[in-house]
Amino acid sequence: MSWRIATRHVSSYRYATPVSASYNEARMTPVSSDRQVLLESHVAVRPSATLLRYADYWSTTVHAFDVHEPHDHLLVTGSSVVETAPAGPLETGAGWDDLRRPEVQDRFAELLLPSAYAVADDALAERARHAAGLASPEAATLAVSELVRSSLRYEPGTTHVATSAPEAWSQGSGVCQDFAHVALALLRSAGVPARYVSGYLHPDPAASIGEPVSGASHAWVEAWVGDWVAVDPTNDEPVGARHVTVARGRDYADVAPLRGLYHGGALDRLEVTVELTRLR
Repeated sequence: MSWRIATRHVSSYRYATPVSASYNEARMTPVSSDRQVLLESHVAVRPSATLLRYADYWSTTVHAFDVHEPHDHLLVTGSSVVETAPAGPLETGAGWDDLRRPEVQDRFAELLLPSAYAVADDALAERARHAAGLASPEAATLAVSELVRSSLRYEPGTTHVATSAPEAWSQGSGVCQDFAHVALALLRSAGVPARYVSGYLHPDPAASIGEPVSGASHAWVEAWVGDWVAVDPTNDEPVGARHVTVARGRDYADVAPLRGLYHGGALDRLEVTVELTRLR
């Protein structure tokens, strides 16, 4: 069953002393794909700024903007409405020999190599060798997702945005970002091209129509096993109509909702809120 979901993502930055200028990129606009259609979108900035919209290397929509007036508060709000649908079945029929073809290795080279946060140490590489010995890339993808879900505890506060896959694996805990990074490290080490996906997950499968609920940014993984398939290592459920895709990349470094540089005082407080409303 398809869902129509309204999203509202607000990032509020307060500085100890006024900032004279800031240079920013926002990735808050959901994509359109085979299982998701973007119906409406808007990004607002305060203090007001001219927004330059473009698609980055990974086809994520970016709004770039500069603020050239003193300010002690930067507020960025991304709003959208999307129509989502369940993902298709995980049945592509590709084998390991298909993934090892030179043209496939060349096409997905960047998604087979380690990245800043999704790198495998000896412990993860050993687990990846087991996955690579399974019957098919599809089986390996499902096995990796289940391994990560059963091996890590979801425990906010035990990691930070720069925690790597080996660090999260070693301590056995983290948040969805860490679950995704560990899964990426395992899949790539096993020879499966894989990418990081950021977005939102509506928390209530039985959501009432028109009722706003508090949410959060979420992360999961897409693996290429003859076609792209999505798995959510954090939750014991397939990627479906409650998942809203915003950005894709090698890892979190490519998809941060808001990043930038500024001249002035230190950051005093950062507040992020996400509101999700099922419209139908």
